[in-house]
Amino acid sequence: MQDIIRQLEQKRELARLGGGQKRIDAQHRKGKLTARERIELLLDDDSFEEWDMYKEHRCTEFGMDAEHIPGDGVVTGYGTVNGRLVFVFSQDFTVFGGSLSETHAEKICKVMDHAMKVGAPVIGLNDSGGARIQEGVDSLGGYADVFQRNVLASGVIPQISLIMGPCAGGAVYSPAMTDFIFMVKDSSYMFVTGPEVVKTVTHEEVTAEELGGAVTHNTKSGVADLAFENDVEALMMTRRLIGFLPSSNREKPPAIPCADSADRIDLSLDTLVPENPNQPYDMKELIFKMVDDGDFFELQPDYAKNIIIGMARMEGSPVGIVANQPLVLAGCLDIKSSIKAARFVRFCDAFNIPVVTLVDVPGFMPGTSQEYGGIIKHGAKLLYAYAECTVPKVTLITRKAYGGAYDVMSSKHLRGDVNLAWPSAEIAVMGAKGAVEIIFREEKGDPEKLAQREAEYKARFANPFVAASRGFIDDVVMPHNTRKRICRSLAMLRDKQLDNPWRKHGNIPL
Repeated sequence: MQDIIRQLEQKRELARLGGGQKRIDAQHRKGKLTARERIELLLDDDSFEEWDMYKEHRCTEFGMDAEHIPGDGVVTGYGTVNGRLVFVFSQDFTVFGGSLSETHAEKICKVMDHAMKVGAPVIGLNDSGGARIQEGVDSLGGYADVFQRNVLASGVIPQISLIMGPCAGGAVYSPAMTDFIFMVKDSSYMFVTGPEVVKTVTHEEVTAEELGGAVTHNTKSGVADLAFENDVEALMMTRRLIGFLPSSNREKPPAIPCADSADRIDLSLDTLVPENPNQPYDMKELIFKMVDDGDFFELQPDYAKNIIIGMARMEGSPVGIVANQPLVLAGCLDIKSSIKAARFVRFCDAFNIPVVTLVDVPGFMPGTSQEYGGIIKHGAKLLYAYAECTVPKVTLITRKAYGGAYDVMSSKHLRGDVNLAWPSAEIAVMGAKGAVEIIFREEKGDPEKLAQREAEYKARFANPFVAASRGFIDDVVMPHNTRKRICRSLAMLRDKQLDNPWRKHGNIPL
């Protein structure tokens, strides 16, 4: 018995040491934490239960049978975040460069399978050199096994990926299918083919950071949701995000006690929208003043800035916020913003999170680059997401809601539950100037008459009352009462039940 216990301790010690002290020191010199240090920071103190600590690879090719390290390059198990169950896997770059082998993949698949059974989020801490080349197709098969579970878990349990080191080739597709991707500046990157291959094939000179670094994916590609300065910040923000999410699609998101009164008014909102309809203002000011304690967890803040998405709480309960941003491109919808918002709306719908939509949109972005890029199909993604969404939907029009963009932004016609407007709202097919130039094109030579027609059009349509007279707007509310009216609407909708017709799945315009 003593021998077995001694062997057990030796194996545990080997597993905890990973690739050895020398490689751990190298990891630290790069400003990166080890796989186990990351788990320790992510989870509540003393809550981690590790699985498969002694699992080793079975490869005998290319001298691999001479080196076996318990755990095989990934630490897996479960624990709690703020007392709530989560499953986690953390790749260990100090062991074979964190490369994925057949047994490495089996460990990841095991925690994913259990997470699905019990209904708990999966958090993946990615730091891997990719497929273990010595294993050939076995490692590729391991990736595919993980991909399959990502797809089956999608919309069932939250999946969060933290990219904390290299992530290349097939390895990028597992994070790509998860709900959120967080990256660390200067130490993480994602790409399908690396700089050397790019240079060989396309003759482009590019660094790993430029090709697939945290800043690139948070500003240019939109692949990632947030970028952080270091591992610690990324892990702390992941804990914060988990607080907004339900454990699975079978639950409602977690409510917490709220000291911020639901009836709180904010008189400063009465002057938020400028008198000049062409003057921008910051929609984030409304969000901060409307939500509980001004606490807004924004996602993709540096990508497609003309639309804002993120998590907040209203009266203690989580909500998803989608808002046009007049400060950027006048709040127009374009290809990038449509895709960004559509994916977020679908996430909220999958996990029973109500959606609050703040509208100030002059239309879809015109131009050849948008049309050639497929704005018709990409804009339809946002329309499809809102139309399919069955969670409580509360919409507030602050200023412009023109043309098809009015329809798309959670209008009453797309089963918006409560649709409110400020007195400054303008709901029309298009702006007064453009409308008058079309309707009265024969009067184009007379600027004075045209100006008169424009004033007439504004008086008729540059207000919320025509839509309200049709019942498309439920009420016109004073800006300072915004929080109170939205909180009351969400409380009324708490037990909303709405089901879409049965189908295997819809065919979203991808």
